[in-house]
Amino acid sequence: MGKPNTAKPPSTKGGSNLGEKQVVPVKVASVTNAKVHDDYTSDGVEDNDVFLLPVSDYNVMLLVTIIGAIVRLFRIYQPTSVVFDEVHFGGFATKYIKGKFFMDVHPPLAKMLIALAGWLAGFNGDFDFKEIGKDYLEPGVPYVAMRLFPAICGILLVPITFLTLKAVGCRTATAALGSSLIIFENGLLTQARLILLDSPLVVATAFTALAFTSFTNQHEQGPSKAFDISWWFWLVMTGLGLGVTVSIKWVGLFTIAWVGSLTLVQLWVLLGDTKAVTMRIFAKHFMARAFCLIVIPVSFYMAMFAVHFLCLSNPGDGDGFMSSEFQATLNNKGMQDVPADIAFGSRVSLRHVNTQGGYLHSHPLMYPTGSQQQQITLYPHKDDNNIWLMENQTQPLDPNGVEMNGTQVWDNVLNITENYIKNGDVIRLYHIQTHRRLHSHDVRPPVSEQEWQNEVSAYGYEGFPGDANDLFRVEIVKKQSIAGAARERLRTLETKFRLVHIMTGCVLFSHKVKLPEWASEQQEVTCAKGGTLPNSLWYIESNYHPALPSDAERVNYVNPGFFGKFWELQKVMWKTNAGLVESHAWDSRPDSWPILRRGINFWGRNHRQIYLIGNPLIWWASTAAVVAYVLFKGIAVLRWQRNYNDYSNTTFKRFDYEVGTFVLGWALHYFPFFLMGRQLFLHHYFPALFFAILALCQIYDFVTARFPIPGVRGNPIVNKVGVLTFIALSAVVFALYAPLAYGNAWTKTECQRVKLFETWDWDCNTFLQNYEAYSALDMNPIPSSKAATLDNQQAAPAAGDGKDGKDGANGVVSGAPKFEPQGQKVIAREEKVEYRDQDGNLLDEEQVKALEGKVEFKTRYETKTRVVDAEGNELEVSPEELAGAGVAPPHPDVEGADRETKQPRVDSDAVQKEVSPSKDGEKEAEESAPKPASEGNEATV
Repeated sequence: MGKPNTAKPPSTKGGSNLGEKQVVPVKVASVTNAKVHDDYTSDGVEDNDVFLLPVSDYNVMLLVTIIGAIVRLFRIYQPTSVVFDEVHFGGFATKYIKGKFFMDVHPPLAKMLIALAGWLAGFNGDFDFKEIGKDYLEPGVPYVAMRLFPAICGILLVPITFLTLKAVGCRTATAALGSSLIIFENGLLTQARLILLDSPLVVATAFTALAFTSFTNQHEQGPSKAFDISWWFWLVMTGLGLGVTVSIKWVGLFTIAWVGSLTLVQLWVLLGDTKAVTMRIFAKHFMARAFCLIVIPVSFYMAMFAVHFLCLSNPGDGDGFMSSEFQATLNNKGMQDVPADIAFGSRVSLRHVNTQGGYLHSHPLMYPTGSQQQQITLYPHKDDNNIWLMENQTQPLDPNGVEMNGTQVWDNVLNITENYIKNGDVIRLYHIQTHRRLHSHDVRPPVSEQEWQNEVSAYGYEGFPGDANDLFRVEIVKKQSIAGAARERLRTLETKFRLVHIMTGCVLFSHKVKLPEWASEQQEVTCAKGGTLPNSLWYIESNYHPALPSDAERVNYVNPGFFGKFWELQKVMWKTNAGLVESHAWDSRPDSWPILRRGINFWGRNHRQIYLIGNPLIWWASTAAVVAYVLFKGIAVLRWQRNYNDYSNTTFKRFDYEVGTFVLGWALHYFPFFLMGRQLFLHHYFPALFFAILALCQIYDFVTARFPIPGVRGNPIVNKVGVLTFIALSAVVFALYAPLAYGNAWTKTECQRVKLFETWDWDCNTFLQNYEAYSALDMNPIPSSKAATLDNQQAAPAAGDGKDGKDGANGVVSGAPKFEPQGQKVIAREEKVEYRDQDGNLLDEEQVKALEGKVEFKTRYETKTRVVDAEGNELEVSPEELAGAGVAPPHPDVEGADRETKQPRVDSDAVQKEVSPSKDGEKEAEESAPKPASEGNEATV
């Protein structure tokens, strides 16, 4: 970066020896033998082209890659059921194959590649990935092929890490260390074995880091390397890597920020080189970077959405998030041109503007509460029950001035233009299918019972003239309507308007509130006093009037084109992403990530568990490396301020810039999460973890191979022994926690031995006492068709959650197996919930209350049968006699199996339901069952 100058702040690209304090500001010769350059060539930089490494380096890289493949692919078929967010991303693969549009907060690249892997393996999209634990084997889902794509990404991360460390000049042993830390990082392994997005995201981030590091190496060699083939290749690869990364997740924007900030530093240095860089050359540098680092990523990102739109050409459950114009571009969602002018007598369908454009709808079902009149809802699909006839508050007059009666009389008006509906007109809406009119009154709605909300119903009968509560005034919102006639009178699609109830002054209103099952969970429609403008806006989509001439003006939705659809989807993704603010049983905050305070429960079944947790040795060592650099930088700045000449030393300068580059990458991929109020999880830290591992290896390489430490730099054995020791320790720690990554059998003792903190909240009681018990369990597996049901039955609410475990509708214990007697008459049933401790002792209400938030209760169902005679006297009957009578129901744990088959004995400790310690932290009252990262259908993280 040019000559060191103590009169200016040091560049992060330079370095100096911890030398003597300067008394006067004079030039001091460098204590190194590095050549001093008079252009922007950086001191101490060698050509570290990763295509020109020794063959021995490639052999080492191949070896660690093979080890990485073995670790990543080992038992990748396990578990054989849906795990964590495979619910979402497997489900998206189904929708890609079926071509059904969906909305997700992440860009489409990785999801499309997962779908492609499944399609190539023969997946036809018939499996819905609906819930965690749903079996893959019985329906024949090629889930292993779909998991192979993230696994291959995880494998590729190993050689990319190796080459990145070689590109910054690390020794081969150090590069092998970095690759090995990637291999034995339990969290990265867990993510790479499942149908998830984080493994593709991390490998794309790593590829971008490799490309930009290699480009930087070419750039720092000065004018002699500028604009040659290698320089251009790595610059283009950097741009492509940025495009790939941001097309997988928007976390790629942090990678763009990292590359962008370092690019600005490079341009600043170039601007200061007045000898080798003319303004013409500077302009070439600027334009080359602008094209490769802006145009290429943006073009690639948009191209991925173009493919996304081509694949999802059919309507799906995600099109409701989009505008009507967007929906009209999907197959079977478009419509024929419709008449533009609306008059009294027009048959119309009204759509709500704000809540995904549902239709004003009614059907012959009554409200169970309130007025008990006919329901009015918002319905998302086209239907005959969406059609309304627009009537004037008075009937038309015949040529003799006599009022004509009937709903069809508007069809015969002589001059239809006189009957156009204008701003301020009072109208009635007549529901053609049920012969009732839209109606409102001072009665509270069935769900939103606030005083400012009135019920909206359909009231009347065929031939009924109606009453004053049927009257609504048209209020055109001119700012929302298209300029021209649409702001003066109602026009199809072009006019946005409100309907103000004449008698109460409220406005027709809808919001994202679902009615209960008695209304098919359709959206609630109310009449709101002072309702917000977006939720009270309507427009007319379809329009028909018999009196309109055949050549009447017609309109249709304006096709938004690719760019309109692209921009709209970006806004919807942003809004939905920001709306993921609800708490989750396994979320965590960024301050807990560097210290590995808590993980995520991915899956559990048959006394096995998959729990996302990192390798604590690698995790804490990388965090310590970041802290060490921050301390170093702080001390270096203080010494520079006191005029110490540290930055005149080339090695010092290279350490500061090279390690600082990766620490900057860590910071830009970590600290932005503190600004987010949405759901966050441990896996959001993985890109930052990658940069922290690079920084750790860089620091190790400087300490053992570059700093002039006596007996260390000149002795490569020190570097190699340290590498082997660190790898061995990492592998041992990896093996200790591997059962949580692979879902392998584990014992309680081994689990408790490595569970260092209570915040590591996997449940050791899940596992059996010994491996022999697993052998017995494997001999008698639960039928796959019953497994998910049994898992759900075994989950219990946390103590003190205010629920008594009963179904309020019928008084039956929730989830309990149904008692089916065989040949006996049941005269009564008694069911109750009891709380017991791990020894079976009954707990009273005070004891249960005292345990609130401190323990977690597991559910166990028990059926006891009392036999009585005809007079109701209880008879003493032995269990053997009772069994012979054939009245005992099958035990739920063996439901679906042959009842006469004798089961091998399993250790009682393996099946006993114990009261285990609850989870520490803010989620004490949450259920500990695995859950997908977002409970919503189309909102993932």
